[in-house]
Amino acid sequence: MVKELYAKRIGKNKMKRTERIDRVDLMHTFVRIVESGSLSAAARLLETTQATVSRRLQSLEALLGVKLILRTTHAMKLTDDGERCFQHARRLLSAWSTLEDEVSHAGDEPVGTLRVRAPHAFGQEQLLAPLTRFLSQHPQLSVEWMLNDKNVDFLSANIDCAIRVGAEIDPSTVSVLLAEVPRSVVIAPALLAHSPAVTGPQQLAALPWVALSTFYQHSISLTDTAGAVEQVTIAPRLYTDSLYVARSTALQGLGAVIISSWAVAEDVREGRLVRLLPDWEPAPLPVHLVYPWARYYPARLRAFLQMMREAVPGITGMRLPATGA
Repeated sequence: MVKELYAKRIGKNKMKRTERIDRVDLMHTFVRIVESGSLSAAARLLETTQATVSRRLQSLEALLGVKLILRTTHAMKLTDDGERCFQHARRLLSAWSTLEDEVSHAGDEPVGTLRVRAPHAFGQEQLLAPLTRFLSQHPQLSVEWMLNDKNVDFLSANIDCAIRVGAEIDPSTVSVLLAEVPRSVVIAPALLAHSPAVTGPQQLAALPWVALSTFYQHSISLTDTAGAVEQVTIAPRLYTDSLYVARSTALQGLGAVIISSWAVAEDVREGRLVRLLPDWEPAPLPVHLVYPWARYYPARLRAFLQMMREAVPGITGMRLPATGA
């Protein structure tokens, strides 16, 4: 009799635990639907099917006894109850994440998966060595390393943090200045030999150009060692958002280019490119680690931020910001 009662009690506890897990899962799915804007987008983020996402939404609505989302063929809208549920669900999920992180794992050892977006050039070259060391130091951690030069929507893209180079920073996010990237004006020797002599910034306007369109398109700004600033209008032959395309076409003699100094350092040493007006420099590009505001940040994000603060200024081609931040 005692064994039967004990077994029933254990069974009830297991069922209650399962219900709690299910409810957390339902809330998580609902939040992903709202943040991503559709059931199909939420399904992709959650790596499941749209039918499963729809079923979870219906289960949450049945559990709460209210309609949360009004859907048509082309649109989705939260009801008033849905809006209240969304705000509560986000707070509850944040609290649950905090509890799991603090209770399930001893100390501040990073665990789980950190989702990071990085620029193509830095992400596949400059940052790989510190990333590899970071992962070797934390065997319970995984990183999704996604390369993309566009601005990130943390909610819809399901990203924990992003490394941004030279971009304007969204004030609604946390932005940590890690380093800056010096840039140079370079040109192929053969093209320079057939171009008008360049002895000052304004003479750069007569050259053909390749524009790294993420940072400049129709004009460039240079500063000399005394702090004087010159604005020069240019007429590029090619616009590109790829650092590699800009470097390659400059090597082929298509035009002069302003580019991160690290990307062409070897070319300059070997004489494949010539640096123009070394006393006049384009403004360096700031490197930020950006992540959304939250009441609590998991150990994996805190550890990654600390690693980036320490490692990035020492990476070849980067330096501490002039402000010392």
